[in-house]
Amino acid sequence: MATATADKTAKTSKTKPVPTSARPIATRLRPLGDRVVLRPGSDEKMTKSGIVIPDTAKERPQEGEIIAVGPGRTLDDGSREKLGLKAGERVLYAKYSGTEFKLDGEDLLIVSGKDILAVLEHRG
Repeated sequence: MATATADKTAKTSKTKPVPTSARPIATRLRPLGDRVVLRPGSDEKMTKSGIVIPDTAKERPQEGEIIAVGPGRTLDDGSREKLGLKAGERVLYAKYSGTEFKLDGEDLLIVSGKDILAVLEHRG
């Protein structure tokens, strides 16, 4: 008898799932190991005469914003070597590193932690 009551309350307390497109990218994407998901910076520039030079006509940007960080590399003894990075930081990364992909129409890049060269700090 108690199990029937418990089942009823479990059914009535269900919440509606949030559609995946409504959740932020960082909650839907969890990089593995020492990998980092970046949003590459846009390098579209305009010349003095007003001509816009698109991203495709230039080299890849080397600056981006961290979206998600993996748990870190697993060492031989089984412990984790954590990355000193967090979501929201602006970083410089190696020129031809990583794998480009699209998620919800947004261009993203996943790179290894060793390809992150520096963290850009704000001057204030």
